[in-house]
Amino acid sequence: MALGKKQDLLATGTAAADFRLPRLEAGEMTLHDITSQGPALLAFFKVNCPVCQLTFPYLERIHTPDRLPVYGISQNDSGETHAFNQRYGITFPTLLDNEDNGFAASNAFGISTVPTIFLIERDGTVSRVIEGWQKKEMQGLAEEAGIRPFLEGEAVPEWKAG
Repeated sequence: MALGKKQDLLATGTAAADFRLPRLEAGEMTLHDITSQGPALLAFFKVNCPVCQLTFPYLERIHTPDRLPVYGISQNDSGETHAFNQRYGITFPTLLDNEDNGFAASNAFGISTVPTIFLIERDGTVSRVIEGWQKKEMQGLAEEAGIRPFLEGEAVPEWKAG
């Protein structure tokens, strides 16, 4: 959960708040940088969140840079975030939105639980919002990416609150 003044969660059809965040890998990115090539998923998370730990390996499967790129937005420091990415096999770009910047992006997006995932269109419009784990929603995102996120015989829960 982000700290600061409580904002309403951005809703489908609204403009996403622009931001500039440091990349875990070095450098910075803005929302415009992320969506300049097309729609992208923004996945806000904390490393100690069990539902984030469940969700992120599936987001890694969905991540397709040319069709549906995923960007993690960590509310933790770089060391903890790097360890999380290694432990769960996360290779997609990760941005840092933590105490160092006052959780600026998390607060602007109205994050109160994690994981919270936004599908942002090229024009910056929010087209989908997912709080917690929802298997059906993940399946829908995977279809947009043209992949199958669940393996044959894999036990995948239908829903888990964030």
